[in-house]
Parts: sequence; C-alpha cells; structure tokens
Amino acid sequence: MSITLEKFWSLINEKLTHWLEITIKNLPNMVIALVIFIVFLVLSKWISGWIKKLLNRIFESSQIAGLITGICRMVIIVIGFFFALDIMGLSKAVASLLAGAGIIGLAIGFAFQDMTENLIAGIVMGIRKPFRVGDIIEAGDTFGTVERINLRNTLIENFYGQMAIVPNKILFKNELLNYSRLRKRRIEVPVGISYADDVDKARGVLTDAINDLDGVIKQSETAVYASEFADSSVNLLVWFWIDYPGEIGFMEMRHKAVATIHKTLEQNDILIPFPIRTLDFNAKGGHSLQDIQSQDK
Repeated sequence: MSITLEKFWSLINEKLTHWLEITIKNLPNMVIALVIFIVFLVLSKWISGWIKKLLNRIFESSQIAGLITGICRMVIIVIGFFFALDIMGLSKAVASLLAGAGIIGLAIGFAFQDMTENLIAGIVMGIRKPFRVGDIIEAGDTFGTVERINLRNTLIENFYGQMAIVPNKILFKNELLNYSRLRKRRIEVPVGISYADDVDKARGVLTDAINDLDGVIKQSETAVYASEFADSSVNLLVWFWIDYPGEIGFMEMRHKAVATIHKTLEQNDILIPFPIRTLDFNAKGGHSLQDIQSQDK
C-alpha cells in the first residue's frame, strides 16, 4: 500500500514539476501574449466607439448600429485572443478553434436562416436608405408611416391606426413605394359629363378652378383629359400636384377637388349625367313596341 502511494505521489510530483518548468520557460511568451491581448481589448473599445459614432450617422436604427459595433468589437477581441495563443505556441489550438467556430457558425446560419436574412436585409437597407423614420411608404398590403426600424423588422403605422410589423426581407425583396422621397404627389379625380356638353369647355373651366385651390403646386402641369366614352357620359380625368406630406392632407385636397369640380360644372351648366338606358325597338333583328304589346294581348 505504501509503495503504491509513493508511486502515485511521485507521478504527480513529476507532472507538476514538468508543468512548472514549461510555465517558467514560456513565462516571457505568456507575458507578451497577455500584453497583446490587453492592447487588443483597448483597441476594440476605441475602434468600436469610433465605429458607433459613424454608424449612428449612417443608420436610422440605433439597434443596427449597436449590433454592427458589437460584432466589430468582438472580431477585434477574437483576433487578439488568437494572436495571444499563437505567441504562446498553441497554434494547433488556434486551428482547432477556427475549425470549430466555422462549424458552429454554419450550424447557426442554417438554424436561424430567416432571422439572418432579415438582419442582413435591415443592414443593407440601412446603408441604401430606401426610406427613413417618418416616411410614408407602401409595401404590398401595408400603407402607412414608418415608426421604427429594428434589426429584424420595420414598424409601420397604417392610416387605420394599426401597427404593422413587416419583416425587413419583405421590404428589401419586393416593390416598395416611398411617397415622402420626392415630397410631392399627384391626385387624380375622374368625372363624367354628358354627350351634349363641350369637352374642351369643361377642360378649360376645370383647369382654372383646380389651380385656384390653395395647396396646388406645379400649376402648369394641372391637366384635364378625356379618357373614354362611357355608357352615359364622356369620362374626364382631372389631375394635379400637391406637396406630400404637406400642410393640407391628401384626403382633404381630394375632397376640395371633388367639391370644386362639382360646383364648377354646375356653374357652367355642364351636366354630370345619371346612368341612361336607351331602348331601340326598331333595331335590325328586333321587334317594334307595338308588336311586343300585341303579343302580350
């Protein structure tokens, strides 16, 4: 029993002595590695602070800026850690860690593919800036004001007072209309006049009446066009431009335009006709009204 214990303590002492010799031998490398790692920590803090200030100017979302800043800082720290391991002679450990990190990253990419796609779309949109907070946009069935741009989605308040949460990849991949980018919008109002009235006369009086409204811009482009021959009327299309978003809302300007068109046509004795049906009993292949009446008898 005593021989076994002596052998056991001898092995432990030999191992500890060997480790101590290696530690003393590599002590300078360990000190240098520690210093380099500390330098990279300080650099990561300084560089990430500078990057965050820059990204806050680029991105509308502070969350996206914070995420990218955090990723950059982590990358710098990891690089410093690998440098420190290499100085200590642990190059095999560095290779193993890199291989493991690659496998883990691939697994995470597959597991969170949808989240990653939304995140990348949010970052790209943050750089390209197809819209900003406060812009009025339309994407698919969602039409409203951008309230917030997050890492994975964008919050849009529609005009019914509801908050729509739209994934960033949908806004990135599909067609998106930004009504605030050019700061103007065209309003189109259809109206029909009777066949007995003069189209050119209606065109002139309506153009002048629309241009007299407050809020109408680019008055040289205000126009009235005859669009089609309908069953009971000649249909006209009245269009004009307004500031958008502006002091007067879109629906208010459309209301004023419709009221002005109705009043102007009435004042100029131009009829907006009701639906009219004409029955022609003498058409070729048809029967006269007298024949139909006689058949009923």
